[in-house]
Amino acid sequence: MQITPYLNFDGQCREAFERYQQILGGTIEAMTTHGETPAAEFVLPEHQNSIMHARLVTATGQVLMASDAPPGRYSKPQGMYVSLHVDDPAEADRIFNALAEGGTVQMPIQETFWAARFGMLADRFGILWMINCDKAD
Repeated sequence: MQITPYLNFDGQCREAFERYQQILGGTIEAMTTHGETPAAEFVLPEHQNSIMHARLVTATGQVLMASDAPPGRYSKPQGMYVSLHVDDPAEADRIFNALAEGGTVQMPIQETFWAARFGMLADRFGILWMINCDKAD
């Protein structure tokens, strides 16, 4: 079994996934618009270019999927974070700082009693992230 986060955006899915690919590495394996589907004739003209489904496989083989919410149906994420576990403290800092650009830092990345590096933020797309790097044994 694999648990895969599925994110929703308010029309920014393509921009967000291109940014996440830059930060996390890997390949965007799917980026399908509503206008490219067999149901395109039933989609409002202003929603044709929004993303129906996106799939990013990171450089480490992790999967992140997403779509743009239908018009009027988007709600801001709350109560759930995408949690990234990184082995290298410098890499944790790099990822945290890149995701924080244009976003809101909720807890600066720092050493904690359980982690060499830990931080929390909402990125510029409103997605909530936790970055964790365990202490060496």
